[in-house]
Amino acid sequence: MNVLLFGATGMVGQGALRECLLDPGVGRVVAVGRRATGQQHEKLRDLVVRDIGDLSAVEGQLAGFDTCIFAVGVTSAGMDEADYTRLTYDLTLAVAGTLARLNPAMTFIYVSGTGADSSEQGRVMWARVRGKTENALMKMPFEAVYIFRPAVIIALHGITSSTRMYRVLYAVLRPLLPVLKRVIPSKVTTTEQMGRALLAVARRGYPTPILESRDIIVVATGAG
Repeated sequence: MNVLLFGATGMVGQGALRECLLDPGVGRVVAVGRRATGQQHEKLRDLVVRDIGDLSAVEGQLAGFDTCIFAVGVTSAGMDEADYTRLTYDLTLAVAGTLARLNPAMTFIYVSGTGADSSEQGRVMWARVRGKTENALMKMPFEAVYIFRPAVIIALHGITSSTRMYRVLYAVLRPLLPVLKRVIPSKVTTTEQMGRALLAVARRGYPTPILESRDIIVVATGAG
């Protein structure tokens, strides 16, 4: 399996990259982003682009892939709906449109978030935009599209978030994470489980196109 990974320097993306490099069934990984991952591995190649919303200059390097894991995301804090839409909906659909044309047999996996609003009508701005993005992706001409909606993610293996606000939040909450894991186990997953579940769904699919946190854990652990 050949994987295109967007957002490899973020927390979920780092977890996905780690599992890709460990998985003998993954032949090669191309990490597409505004900066390099900083890792060296025989299966990994960094493809650095200034604007991932415009991939026209590198289209020749994006064909021949079985799977795309799209883990690019920004916090909506302090952002109005127009800007958040541009950096979430517009950006994602631009990438997906290019990849659907180049790799129509591809499985496209979008990392969204718990609470995304499929109705697109709710009061929470980020949830509406995420839901709109999910709905549009599921109409695109890929072989398959899956949406991951994780809730609380525990970072393992030295992985950290690239967003300062999240780093501070995780530092504050870290002592409580084991408690949350016991109290609401279906809502707490890890970067390792995320990576394993992403690859498992890319290979074998899933009965429903949207995977909530509990589904992600089931897939990652082989339970159920």
